[in-house]
Amino acid sequence: MCRVTTRPEPIAGVHTPDPFGDSPAGDGVDASETSAQEPEGIGLDDEPRLSVAAVARRLGVAPATLRTWDRRYGLGPSDHTSGRHRRYGPDDIARLEQMQRALLRGASPMEAARYARTVAAPPPQRRPDGSSPERADVEDAPLLLSGVLDGADDELALAGANTGGRGLKLSGAGPRTRGLGRAALALDSWSVQQLLIESMDGDGVVRTWQEMLQPVLRAVSERRQRSGTGVEVLQLLNDCASTALRSVIARAPKPENPRPVVLAPVPGENQELELVALAAALAANRVGHRLFGAALPREGLAAAVKRSAPAAVVLWADQPYYAAPRVLDDIPITRQRARAFVAGAGWSAEALPGHVELLGSLETAVSRVSATVLG
Repeated sequence: MCRVTTRPEPIAGVHTPDPFGDSPAGDGVDASETSAQEPEGIGLDDEPRLSVAAVARRLGVAPATLRTWDRRYGLGPSDHTSGRHRRYGPDDIARLEQMQRALLRGASPMEAARYARTVAAPPPQRRPDGSSPERADVEDAPLLLSGVLDGADDELALAGANTGGRGLKLSGAGPRTRGLGRAALALDSWSVQQLLIESMDGDGVVRTWQEMLQPVLRAVSERRQRSGTGVEVLQLLNDCASTALRSVIARAPKPENPRPVVLAPVPGENQELELVALAAALAANRVGHRLFGAALPREGLAAAVKRSAPAAVVLWADQPYYAAPRVLDDIPITRQRARAFVAGAGWSAEALPGHVELLGSLETAVSRVSATVLG
């Protein structure tokens, strides 16, 4: 199972790329677009209109990205107030949100812009001098070449886009994986959770972990160690992933095994996401379990095993310091006639007692535990 290290402390002062930006690095930003003191406006139709800076904050992108979307794809303000300030109305913002939604699911910027313009059906735009925005590269592009729209809920069902994941090394990753990388860098917790839930509903927990969540976790962790920044990204991604995985557990069908599986980190271990992934995959496989978090002390773990009378116990450890074989001696596994498993990168197969089996990948763990308790 994947080991994601979160130990190094962040280093201040390193620039974090805009996850939605498709303009070259170093693109300048006008002072009028970033000033926190810039007042908001009211349009001629009495609808509130927001400044570039306010819209950028709302979407979690750079103001320069909004200028690029306006210049290239015509997704800018539908009108302008007098002077230099540019204002976005509700319809303008709705189009930008649709574009962001498509980008998060892996569409290219051109496809996402066409999708946004089609779904939102915006009014014709004109610049103050009467000219039209530059959007020749959008006009002739079919809607979402890399995907289709589901008529029931307008969700994107992407097939092969190859964009996204700005700032993360996701070579060869699919569109949903890159979309997850975009959402994580943007600190967009709602999109992170929805992308994971959609994937697990369609492809299952194991495949989502292996092909989507694990690569992004690894890329975010490597980026943090490389640059010293991004601890907040890794924390949000872990928290959102745990929420999405636990939603699978909550919605799982009734278990088939009369005696549960006890899943717990070893005492002292503070990482548990992979154990939650195992619990979700087992639940989806109709394997009942008792999942305990990292705060459970040694005596609590022993009591949990004694009271649950489990068919199997899985102890997880990421750090070798905590993966001591003596931990197994304090747990009444033999008296319960429970099968003992350990999982995680902290364990060494050579140091384990003969009656304890070391599990490898998530897929292997699900297969072995399910076979043990379901027969």
